[in-house]
Amino acid sequence: MPAMNRNTGKFAEHQQSIWLDQITRELLQSGTLARYITEFGISGLTSNPTIFAAAIAGSDAYDASVRLLDNAGLAGEDLFFELALEDLAQAADLFRPSYAASHGVDGWVSLEVSPLLAGDQLGTVRAAVQLYRRAAKANLYIKIPGTEAGIAAIEEAIFQGVPVNVTLLFSREHYLAAAQAYMRGIERRLAAGLDPRVESVASLFVSRWDVAVRKQLASAFHNRLGIAVATRTYKSYCDLLESDRWQRLAAAGARPQRLLWASTGTKDPSAPDTLYVAALVGAGTIDTMPEATLLAFVNHGEIERTMAADGGYAEAVIGEFRRKGVDDAALAEQLQREGVAAFAQSWQDLLSSIQAKCKREVRGAAA
Repeated sequence: MPAMNRNTGKFAEHQQSIWLDQITRELLQSGTLARYITEFGISGLTSNPTIFAAAIAGSDAYDASVRLLDNAGLAGEDLFFELALEDLAQAADLFRPSYAASHGVDGWVSLEVSPLLAGDQLGTVRAAVQLYRRAAKANLYIKIPGTEAGIAAIEEAIFQGVPVNVTLLFSREHYLAAAQAYMRGIERRLAAGLDPRVESVASLFVSRWDVAVRKQLASAFHNRLGIAVATRTYKSYCDLLESDRWQRLAAAGARPQRLLWASTGTKDPSAPDTLYVAALVGAGTIDTMPEATLLAFVNHGEIERTMAADGGYAEAVIGEFRRKGVDDAALAEQLQREGVAAFAQSWQDLLSSIQAKCKREVRGAAA
């Protein structure tokens, strides 16, 4: 068996998990994902509508499945979810040893509910329950956005026993709302005599902060805000795990909702390609990274320091941005709205790609 890569092996030393923010059929069928698990220590995988839109539109690897599902009478979202679950079920099986070895802490894959449900609490809960049951994989998270409607849906989904990856969180306040929803769901389970062990992660998006302010600020401010927001959020995460409320839940058998760093690919070509990954090494967290970022870290990544549980200089840095006119609270809300809109557009794009493939097959059969 090949030795673990020296660079990525460092994450485990600091009690951080690394997941892959990517899935394609080629990644699975070529054995590449299996190799990443073995050689690089990848212990989970995330997906989103943008990732699937690119995978399906940019490859003919899905065409045979599209044809079969189309002939079986499936269309639109139903057809897409079958395609996605074919991939994610295979990935879930690859991660099953990690899931078993970590007693359910690692080894997860993620599937997002339709982004068109971002404002529909009841529809989101209904979709989350149906997708989890349909997948029939214990190590599959259902992704629910941390919008106002999503927060209420997260509590109910947790209460109903659905593991949840809370997505599209951009601030400490967004994270805390997700964490409170998770704890309320667990508390309701305990009150109902149910098992409190329902796993969850809360995904904070990082690099989009720096993209948002790049054009309005001098270069001295570039690529600093996202890391500061993440560090501030990490302090709240550590504080929450020390709180009396959480300690009572932990004593009853509940597991922490882990904090996950998302959007960790560097968007600025002048910045280091491992910038966010190297800066966000914190015990008890997860970093899900795009394939290119993973391979960059494998090649030349270094961990210079770990995150400070007390927040370090995060508040001072955010204060600098405020003095330059950046309203971080308003920007967090803007980024979440834009994230919801971007995923909704990707959703429409992937459904259009599937429809186009179906039409192409019909034309081919007629010819």
